Amino acid sequence: MAVDELDTRILRLLLEQPRTSVREYARVLGIARGTLQARLDRMERDGVITGTGPSLSPAALGHPVLAFVHIEVTQGHLDEVGDALAAVPEIIEAFSITGGGDLLTRVAARDNGHLEDVIQRLIQLPGVVRTRTEMALRERVPHRLLPLVESVGRAAAEESRRK
Repeated sequence: MAVDELDTRILRLLLEQPRTSVREYARVLGIARGTLQARLDRMERDGVITGTGPSLSPAALGHPVLAFVHIEVTQGHLDEVGDALAAVPEIIEAFSITGGGDLLTRVAARDNGHLEDVIQRLIQLPGVVRTRTEMALRERVPHRLLPLVESVGRAAAEESRRK
């Protein structure tokens, strides 16, 4: 397993109190600062912790329109189109997918007209065959990881009890 019970306690604190110092985390957890730092370093090295920056709101940055754009790509051009997407600032995420389409992007726009402009820019990229857009109406479950971390922690605790 990638993390154990103590790791999940550390991750929970990082998610719930992201602006706290390492010293304070160690105090709250009742462990040595060096132990905490070693675990943080290992989880970063293992790719469990992938960033430490703030979470930003596209809406608060003046881009309240959120859409998911499916992109169908000419066979053999997935890498080139994927690279070109990185040059479009309104694309805040892009994934290769299975099913209908080859890529799924999350696009933030100022308004519907701006979204249309972004989609037109995507259609003009070499290798793009067509796009299909779905607009988000309301966020029902915000991006979250704490329930997953807690589930992993319960599984780790149960596994250690069995040993």
